[in-house]
Amino acid sequence: MPDRIDTIAALESYYGTPGVASIRKVARRMTPLYRDWIIQSKFCVLSTVGPEGTDGSPRGDEGPVVHELDPGTLAMPDWRGNNRMDSLRNIVSDGRVSLMFFVPGSNTVVRVNGRAWLTADGDLRARFARGKTLPATVIVIEIGEIYTQCARALMRAGLWSDEDQSTALPTAGEILAEQTNGEEGGAPYDEAWGARAARTMW
Repeated sequence: MPDRIDTIAALESYYGTPGVASIRKVARRMTPLYRDWIIQSKFCVLSTVGPEGTDGSPRGDEGPVVHELDPGTLAMPDWRGNNRMDSLRNIVSDGRVSLMFFVPGSNTVVRVNGRAWLTADGDLRARFARGKTLPATVIVIEIGEIYTQCARALMRAGLWSDEDQSTALPTAGEILAEQTNGEEGGAPYDEAWGARAARTMW
């Protein structure tokens, strides 16, 4: 078993000091350029923590994935999913959240750390209406800090390269069949998924 790094001093001994730019780029609320970047993001990863552990949840929308309520506050509709509510349970228990915003083709990632709470306020939910459908709740995020993430991780991964590797990946139906000993999932699940998702997108 490798040795464990278990003190901050030990950790810091393996790294240099933070670059000046990595500190100075941090904002405490929306600025014109951070606003311009975030409103172009249709996808982010929402990370939460609670009594049962941590959770990372992909969040996406057909327009901006979050809306600005004021320079220090963002709102994210909670659209239909699988009703596990892992992120939402964590937010109710412990409001600490982190968001990582992506825009396809850009190696820049914008991160927001802060605290969140949930509301079922009718007026706020109505702001996100898709026809007659409203989100069940809205996540309100109070910004603690906003900053750009170093682009090296996306560059190393070639995340936006033209090579599509998805055909080599196990499907959701195959994974479900593996976890249920074939009782659910498989090819029928995969074949029906596209139409089911289209009917229940909102």
